[in-house]
Amino acid sequence: MQDIEGKVAFITGGASGIGLGIAKACAKYGMKVVIADSRQDALDVAMAYFKEKNLPVHPIKLDVTDRAAYAKAADEAESVFQKIHVLVNNAGVASGGPAWMMTYKDWDFSMGVNVGGTINGLVTILPRIIKHGEGGHIVATSSTGGLGAVGGVIIYNTTKYGLAGMMETLATDLLDKNIGASVLVPGPTTTNLGPSTFANRPEHLRNEGETWPPRMPPPPKDGQPRPPMPDFSKIFMDPVEMGERVIRGIRRNDLFIITHPEFKAGFNARNEAIMRACTDEPVNTQRYELLKHMGTLVYNPIYDKQTQVGPPDW
Repeated sequence: MQDIEGKVAFITGGASGIGLGIAKACAKYGMKVVIADSRQDALDVAMAYFKEKNLPVHPIKLDVTDRAAYAKAADEAESVFQKIHVLVNNAGVASGGPAWMMTYKDWDFSMGVNVGGTINGLVTILPRIIKHGEGGHIVATSSTGGLGAVGGVIIYNTTKYGLAGMMETLATDLLDKNIGASVLVPGPTTTNLGPSTFANRPEHLRNEGETWPPRMPPPPKDGQPRPPMPDFSKIFMDPVEMGERVIRGIRRNDLFIITHPEFKAGFNARNEAIMRACTDEPVNTQRYELLKHMGTLVYNPIYDKQTQVGPPDW
C-alpha cells in the first residue's frame, strides 16, 4: 500500500476526532474515502468541509454494532467507489470509573462498540479486500491503555488491549495476502469522545441517573477551591497530525503506529515486568522447538517488521 492514490478507505467513527483526521489525511493524498458514523449531524458538518474542497468523500450513517447495517454500508461503499482497500476500525467509546462501580450495562456498551464493532468491520470487509486482489491495509484504533494499563478505566483498557492483540494476530495471518495490519496507539488527541459516547449510548444500556456532562464530585471538605483544569488544547495532538501518522504507518506497513513518545517509560516498565516474571531456569530445547513448530509465541517474526519511527517526514 505504498501507492495509496486512487485507493478507497472506509473509516468508522469518521465524522469527528481521530477518524475525521484520518479521513482528511487520506483525501489529501488522493484517496477516495467513505466516512461511516452513527451521528448524522456530525456527518453533515464533516461533509461540508469535504464538499468545499471538492474531495471524493461519501458519508454513510452506520451503527457499527449492527451487522446487517454494516453489510449494507459495505455494499453502498462498493457501489460508489467499486472497491475498498483500507479499513480503519476507529469507532469507539469511552468508559471510566473504579472496577467495582462498573455495571453489566457499562461492559456491554463498551465491548459492543469497541470490540464488537471492530469484529463486524473485519468479518464484513476483509473478505472483500482479499477478493479483489489489489492489496490493502487494516487499522484498528487502540490506545496507550491498550499496551500499558492504568487504573480507573478497566473496561476501556480491556477493549483496547483486545484490539492490539487482534491486529497483531491479523498481521501474522495476512503475511502472504498482500494486506497489512496496524494497531494505532494514540496518546492524548483533541476529540469529542466524552459527549459522543454519551450521545451514542442506547437507552437500554444507560445506567440510571447518567447525565452529560457528568455530575461534579462534591467540593473538598476543607473548603478549598478545586484546582483549575489545564488547557488541554496546548498539549493534545491535532487529529489531522494523527491522520498523517496513520498514512505513514500504512505506507510503511507498520505493525504499531505509536504517536506519543511520552509513553515510552510506561511501555518499558511493563515489558521489564514481564521479563522479570520469566524464570531463570534453562530453556528446555525440545519443548522450545516443539512450541516454535506449533506457531506459539516462542517467536513470531511479525515483530521484526516494525519499522523504526523517526521524526515526522510530511
